[in-house]
Amino acid sequence: MKTISVQPPRETGRFTFRKMIDGMDVVGRVTRMTFHYPWLMTFAIAALVAAVVFQLYIPRFLGSAVDNAYGLLSGGANEVAQRALVVTGALLFGASVLRGAFTMLHNYLGEAVGQHIGYELRIAIYDKIQRLDFRYHDHVHSGDLITRGMLDVEGVRLFVNTGIKRFVFLGLLIGIGAYRLLSADLLLGLLSLSFVPLVGWRAIDARLTLRESWHRLQERMSHLTRIMEENLQGIRVVRAFASQQHEMEKFAVASDDAKALTSERIGVSVRNGTFMTFTFYVSMGLVLLFGGQKALAGEITIGQLTEFLAYMTVLQMPVRQLGMLVNSVARATTSGERLFAVLDEEPDIRDKPDARDLLVTDGTLRFDAVSFAYQVGGQRIDVLSDVSFMVRRGQTLGIVGPPGAGKSTIAHLIPRFYDATEGAVSIDGQDVRDVTLKSLRKTVTVIQQDIFLFTSGIENNVAYGNPWADPDTILNATNSAQLHDYIDNLPRRYRTLVGERGVSLSGGQRQRLVIARALLMEPAVLVFDDSTAAIDAATEQRILTSLREQAANTATVIISHRLSSLMHADEILFVEGGRVVERGDHATLLAQNGRYAALYRLQSNPADEPMLKEM
Repeated sequence: MKTISVQPPRETGRFTFRKMIDGMDVVGRVTRMTFHYPWLMTFAIAALVAAVVFQLYIPRFLGSAVDNAYGLLSGGANEVAQRALVVTGALLFGASVLRGAFTMLHNYLGEAVGQHIGYELRIAIYDKIQRLDFRYHDHVHSGDLITRGMLDVEGVRLFVNTGIKRFVFLGLLIGIGAYRLLSADLLLGLLSLSFVPLVGWRAIDARLTLRESWHRLQERMSHLTRIMEENLQGIRVVRAFASQQHEMEKFAVASDDAKALTSERIGVSVRNGTFMTFTFYVSMGLVLLFGGQKALAGEITIGQLTEFLAYMTVLQMPVRQLGMLVNSVARATTSGERLFAVLDEEPDIRDKPDARDLLVTDGTLRFDAVSFAYQVGGQRIDVLSDVSFMVRRGQTLGIVGPPGAGKSTIAHLIPRFYDATEGAVSIDGQDVRDVTLKSLRKTVTVIQQDIFLFTSGIENNVAYGNPWADPDTILNATNSAQLHDYIDNLPRRYRTLVGERGVSLSGGQRQRLVIARALLMEPAVLVFDDSTAAIDAATEQRILTSLREQAANTATVIISHRLSSLMHADEILFVEGGRVVERGDHATLLAQNGRYAALYRLQSNPADEPMLKEM
């Protein structure tokens, strides 16, 4: 299990306009993605423009209706005024209906574009995760990748409706509305718009504050996810050490941090909402005061005053949405940066442009002076140094040595989970770096120490590498792995569910199932990376006997701490400190009376352990 840090996430600085400007290339990239669906986006913008036009007509029709109604009240029954009032009412009703219809249409189309982009991004990031090499996954937590593939995709997807379309909507509505107010009466227009800068400023400031706190909340929720994931993966360890209370306290601390930040966000939202509402009504009061005086003086009609008030009501929510627009840009920028950081990541292990499929002829695996190292904080860590060996088809190579000697690294270099720093790994004279990964990994199968079973039937788990395998092939693989008799006694046999939520298998049974999965592929090179450790000695010997019967077409590498697993090998390497310090078959190594012989005596007679420590 990968080591999981449970330290609180690093808090980020407040999102500023400078950060937003720096991230505009991300916004531009998201915007360009809408061009993948030109017709949907074109119709969405057209419907949005139509909705704005009809919404701006509503205050005008409302003012006319008030003037017509006032004329009727003042002058008595007037057929012309009545007809005008009916027509105005019909126009007002029609404009409202059309505004609603076009609003529904542009929201639907915008959401459709957003969902298409979300689908596109989810597929892209999932595909990228499949192709990123082990070196990348060694340094990135799986919970962070899940967060990017869900929350960050959602942040980018929502930008179509909350960012692009809202920008067009607010620009048209505020721009045209302000022009109509100022052109009708400069004083009343200025008073009507006096709330705009204050409300807009508070809306933007509040949204920036909420945006920054949302980002912190997202990281704290990611921290909670990591704690829960670690707990679920290690639930048996937690129970074994009776650490439930410690785990609850750890989770409660992280939950309290998230709750405190949520309360802070609520306070910011309430304070700013109250200020904006107060500012709006103060502006409306001033319009009523001065507009009423103008109406009494005959400078404007009651309907025109009504039109000003209606325009203010129409503009109130769009002005508040300026903050939501900035928030949308900020969220899309932050989410997009995190998302595109994964999508733009180029794996170290990838096919060369001229890579060809691996052509297996003799099935010979060769290491030529192979060394491997990695960097940590600028410091080079050597893992393997000058390792050379050759395994032909029908032969078995055993590798043994103390923990941390580099044995698993040898296994990982064969299928190119990592690349050698120096030297070359080849199969039939073809450098594994020059062939396609797909053909290489169909040729090489590594049965690793870590066992993973999918939540599916036994049959599907065994046939994972070849879903079209026929039942006889699956049966042969489980027979070779000494697992068929156990499966045959299960109620649903090969359809029995296994995995996280399935039937509980013992460690040995799980390892045998993984071995069966590998054997079904009939690889040219088969590597056992200490993969029989949980299997009892008798069962292990039956598996090895079965493998020897099938080994004529396979070059086999067995890495094990248990010498009984590899004593039959044609050659055995004793690896220590990343170097091959002894090599030969079982009898030769015993005759050398070195490290291998000492380990053999230790496993044969534990009383000889002091002798091993002295070497």
